[in-house]
Amino acid sequence: MRALVLIGALSLLAGCSLFQTKPPEPEPSLPSPPTKPLPPTPPTPTQPIPVPPAATVEVPVPEPAVVAPPEDAGKLIPVAMPWLKPAVFAQLPGWRDDDLALAWPAWLQSCRGLRSNPAWTGVCQAALQLSPLPENGEVRAFLEAQFQVWQVSQSEGGTEGLVTGYYEPLLRGSRTRTSRYRYPLYGPPDDMLVVDLGALYPELKSLRLRGRLQGNKVVPYWSRAEIEAGAAPVRGKEVLWVDDPVEFFFLQVQGSGRVRLDDGKGGSETVRVGYADQNGHPYRSIGKWLVEKGEITLDKASMQGIKEWGRKNPERLPDLLNANPSYVFFRELPSSGSGPLGAMGVPLSNERSIAVDPRGVPLGAPVWLATTRPNAKEVLNRLVMAQDTGSAIRGNVRADFFWGFGEDAGKLAGAMKQKGRMWVLLPRDYPILTNGKWP
Repeated sequence: MRALVLIGALSLLAGCSLFQTKPPEPEPSLPSPPTKPLPPTPPTPTQPIPVPPAATVEVPVPEPAVVAPPEDAGKLIPVAMPWLKPAVFAQLPGWRDDDLALAWPAWLQSCRGLRSNPAWTGVCQAALQLSPLPENGEVRAFLEAQFQVWQVSQSEGGTEGLVTGYYEPLLRGSRTRTSRYRYPLYGPPDDMLVVDLGALYPELKSLRLRGRLQGNKVVPYWSRAEIEAGAAPVRGKEVLWVDDPVEFFFLQVQGSGRVRLDDGKGGSETVRVGYADQNGHPYRSIGKWLVEKGEITLDKASMQGIKEWGRKNPERLPDLLNANPSYVFFRELPSSGSGPLGAMGVPLSNERSIAVDPRGVPLGAPVWLATTRPNAKEVLNRLVMAQDTGSAIRGNVRADFFWGFGEDAGKLAGAMKQKGRMWVLLPRDYPILTNGKWP
């Protein structure tokens, strides 16, 4: 009850939102996300690094019921997750068809992020006993021996949900402002407060609010329009400058990307940037805004369709972009050949990593995803890893599929809005309550 009272009081910070972790999905999802605080989750991995929110369909998620463990359970806290129903590997669509060896490197990355989580110690240690590049059959035998399959259901019933896509874009930029490169990527401003409630209220450990001081009051931080108008003290916080405001907007939507820098002498280098923080305002879909204004039809409300509208209507871009009050701040990251960092702090793997709602699917877990390719009926059934999150990824059966880097990946991500089903693979001794009993 005290949590509900506190949340009610904090609703005065209406512009503040969850401190979530994920390069978010592309623009096509039109409904706006809720900003509901996260309930307790199973034993957590190492502290995640945050990435920004995006838009999605609102799907209520039941709160896991944390129950005191028996004396011999050690540090494991059993969690009731009634939306998970026992299943068997033979029920997974296409289980015998996927080349599971392609998912093995992503699974080892999950183990890196789960190394401090006792619920996963056994299976991760067992994984290290296999060869570094096991064959498909070895991986299948390992999974079937070590894991129990659970089908994921929505809280209101049903096993279908939404599957979208995201990617890592490439922008053109500079370390200094020029007549061409005049749109700044800002780092977090010094006056933005992050209120962490978990220290006093463990049940709110996943809730962080952003705001600023106004006298002796904490009020919502500046919106996108206010930041663009110069209200926030961001001068001197420029990380890089880019040449396209629409591409920059979608970089904020994705949460991370690469920037090819122009040194003015014909040379260039490519650097990686990632999410550092967000102003606390909820994401609002600019695609939905265009549809409501009668500017485009619903079938054109994709990332590509919005970019095309922006090129044709440059004078109206501020109104379009400011329809989304959310604003993302960046930091430069070490460049490497691996993927961008997800919520677990480990690199994402092309076509083998997904973002999930961690209230319904534990971070790091292998997930069997059954869906179709973007705008097609061709099946896409494969083993993926739940390595990312986002404040807009709401619902038990909800996934954002990471397509990788570059233009081709962007086309697939921008077009993906499919129905799908999910099964999560948990260690056989995972601390989950079945029928109210500790296994």
